[in-house]
This record gives sequence, C-alpha cells and structure tokens, in this order.
Amino acid sequence: MATRTKVGGWLQGKTVRKGGALASATHTRSSTPQVQSTSTTVFGGGVKDASGRTTEYFSMDDQCPVCKSDRYLNPKLRLLVSSCYHKMCESCIDRLFTLGPAPCPICNKVLRKLAFTPQTFEDLTVEKEVAVRRRIAKEFNKQRGDFPDLRSYNDYLEEVEDITFNLINDIDVAKTEARIAAYRAENAALIELNIQREEAYARDLKEQEEAEKREREQRAAQLRREEEEEREEREKEKREIIDKLETSDKSAARLIAKSRANAAKRSSARAASATAIQSNAKLLRTRAAVDVPDVPHIPLQDNWYSYDDKYQLNPRGYNDFFSEAVRKDREGIMRGGGYMVEEAWDRALRCAVAALDLQPLVGLDVPAPWPQTDSSGDVIMAAV
Repeated sequence: MATRTKVGGWLQGKTVRKGGALASATHTRSSTPQVQSTSTTVFGGGVKDASGRTTEYFSMDDQCPVCKSDRYLNPKLRLLVSSCYHKMCESCIDRLFTLGPAPCPICNKVLRKLAFTPQTFEDLTVEKEVAVRRRIAKEFNKQRGDFPDLRSYNDYLEEVEDITFNLINDIDVAKTEARIAAYRAENAALIELNIQREEAYARDLKEQEEAEKREREQRAAQLRREEEEEREEREKEKREIIDKLETSDKSAARLIAKSRANAAKRSSARAASATAIQSNAKLLRTRAAVDVPDVPHIPLQDNWYSYDDKYQLNPRGYNDFFSEAVRKDREGIMRGGGYMVEEAWDRALRCAVAALDLQPLVGLDVPAPWPQTDSSGDVIMAAV
C-alpha cells in the first residue's frame, strides 16, 4: 500500500475538532482556555405580555455595532441590550464576557454577561425608561392612604418623577442614587408592608380567577353530563319503543306518539329547570351590577327660622385666624372638595346671633365655693 507523502516540510499542524481537544499531543499550543459558544444562554429581563412571555423587537435592518454583522450575513442574528443600553449580538457577548466581567466596547462600563436582556422596543430610550420605572416602582410604592392629605401625596409623586427623570437622562446619578438609598433606609418597613399588600392583592386576584375558571369547568362538565344523560335517555326510549312494538298488540302509531309525548314532557322539565337556574344567576348578577340611585338628602323640609334678618355677611370677607390658610391658597387645593370659606363665616354668624333673644340663665351670679387648702397649699379632700 502506497503511503501518502507530506506536502512540504513546513506543514506540521494537526487537525483540531471544533470544541474538542487536539488530535495529537505532539504539537500543542499555549494553555489559553478554549471558549465555547454559549448562544443557547437564556437571557432574562425584557417587558413581558399578559401570558408572561417576552416579545423581542425584530427588524431586518438590525446590525451589531461591534462586529457589524447584519441579517444579510447572519439570518439568525439576535441583538441583546446591556445595562448601559447598548446593543450587541450574541456572538460578541460570548466572545467578550464569557470569561468574566469586561468593559463595554462602546462606553467602557464594566458589564456582565447575564446583565444583557432582550430588546423589546425599537427605541432604546423607551427601553431604559421602562426599566427605570419598574425599578423605582418596587421601592417607591407608597399609596394615597399612607399620607395625611392630598398635598403630601402629590409632593411625593413629584419627587418620584424627579428621581425617575434624573435616572433616565443621567442627571446627577450619584446624588439620585444617594436619595434612593436614604429613602430605602428610612421607609424600609413601609416598603415591605406595601409589597406584602400588593402580593396579597395579586394572590386574591389569582384565587378569584382560579375560582371563576373552576366554575366554568364545572358548568362545562355539567353540560356534558346532561348531554350524555339525554343521549342515554333517547337510546333507552328507542329500545323501549322497539320492545313495545314487538310485544304489544296496540297500534304502532299510538305507541310511538305516547313515547314521544313522554319524552317531550321530560325534555320540557329539564329545560324549565335549566332556565330557572340561569334566570336566578342572571338576576343575581343584574342586581350586583345595577347602580343604586344616589338620591340627594334634604335634612330640613319644613319652614324654619334662619336668623337672616339679624346679620349681614360682609362681601369683602373677614380677616380671621382660622381661615387664613384657605384665603392664601391660590392653587385652590383646600377648596378642591367644594369647601367655601363664605359658608363657614355664614354659619359662625348665624350661630352667634341665634341666642340673642334668649334670657340669661338664673343662678349664674352665685360664685362657686373654692376648695379648702392647708398651710402648704395642697387641696383638702372632703371625707366621704
């Protein structure tokens, strides 16, 4: 058998299997670790739909800004978004970040491989805003009931929007992060309480959905049972008619008519029962959905004396201490619920003049006895 000669003495390399070891240990390269492709890595994050799945953004014009690969060269190109919101393909991510944290080739921020998420929106600014708002909502989760008044709640919402705006637009990031850390340390108990409330609400909602689902399944199973029973009754009626025709001397037409009449009675009874059940359920749902009319309450429906002839309201108002905050409220926050300071003045004047025509009480001019005290000034308690 002829042996194949070498083609030149310079060709000394050995065949290497992809992802495997050298075919021969005679000629080995340096001990640099062999990085294998991990394109099957499952990346989390992204915006999920109602079913819990992440819908990734896809465009035929996609191009990796690092290696310049596009869908013409690689039809299976998949771009992922880093924590600094720069796009890279999976091949570049495997090549740059498999061995550990490395700087971003675009902005030099240190990144990790698992920090990449699928792209959901075409505009990465929207992607960043959604991620920032999701993060802020987990910590700034106070509700209206956690504040004494509406003004405090509006100030809190304005502060949250200010922090969100700074993070989205990279404005004073260090100071903003310090504000978030201070708020987290100050309101840790309330944050945890609101998280538990949200989880309890989500559990209740899920239980309600599961109960409705079980109810639908039970109704469907009941309908299937009723259909099966009806089918068995029809088969039984057919057998009875056949047996009667074979053994009875009566007219076949009369036997069939009688059997059909009995079947119609049973069918009408089942239909009436089902209709009654449906009508009762519909009535309950209708009663629950009907809005109760809000009839305005009229406290006084007879003639009464309002003392309007004994006073006159000053159209320029009054400079009293109690209404100072309301009068200085130019934004109308204190008057948002329909409060009118003129009505308060009118009620105070009416109460003041209401008892002017009454005679003073008798016996008020007798002074009350003062308690007896000892030499040290302590009150002497009366013996019982």
